Amino acid sequence: MIAAIEPTQNTDDEGVIFLQQAFSSEQTCLEANLRSSNRIRHQGDKGEVNEEFFIEFLRRYLPNRYTVAKAMVIDSRGNTSDSIDVVVFDRQYTPTLLDSEKHRYVPAESVYAVFECKPTINKTYLTYAGDKAASVRRLHRTSIPIAHAGGFYPAKKPHDIIAGILAIDVEWADGLGASFRENHSSLTGEFALDCGFAASGACFDAFNEDGSLTFGPAENSLAYFAFRLLSRLQACATVPAVDWAAYAIQLSKTITTA
Repeated sequence: MIAAIEPTQNTDDEGVIFLQQAFSSEQTCLEANLRSSNRIRHQGDKGEVNEEFFIEFLRRYLPNRYTVAKAMVIDSRGNTSDSIDVVVFDRQYTPTLLDSEKHRYVPAESVYAVFECKPTINKTYLTYAGDKAASVRRLHRTSIPIAHAGGFYPAKKPHDIIAGILAIDVEWADGLGASFRENHSSLTGEFALDCGFAASGACFDAFNEDGSLTFGPAENSLAYFAFRLLSRLQACATVPAVDWAAYAIQLSKTITTA
């Protein structure tokens, strides 16, 4: 007979220590993997490898209802975003379009969040990530009522698209201190960055109702960032129902060329 395995009963402090140590080791592994890409001499190849590490990290932490991939975003008017390193989008109710082996278009209505992956968080890369976010946020998003047995649910107002930056390090000597705050606060409106994470031990988000910044603990910034992001995604609920007729009508238009 095999003896039953008794559950471990920890004190509150022991449980906290266990959680902190377990998630801290995940962060250590991610940072080591990201830094190992320094052996790759071609900058483009190095960037792609780091993107994959970050994509896999988000896939592990986010439920299956969220798809995570590199993509471009397209709207019903044929406008497209820049190429986005990491897009978090719905695949349950919204298909991707024009897929090829390493390229896909994601309907604007399906997007929950977008991220840029960079070697470090600094002024240049913050601005770059803000520009990429704006290329997605300015796209047109449709929304139509949803039929159910008793009638229709009203069309849902599209949620705000979350935007952020993922990196290995923070360039400023004081980390996410005064210089970061000054540069982050200059990004507003469609250029705003809601969150960010550096594998060296730093994370931030502006998910508070008043938009104020929250910073996670250095040794557990990865899990803290992931759980805060997950909470924000939960608040978005589901994406709006796409008006596929709006996409179809573009294909039936007759375009007269000179």
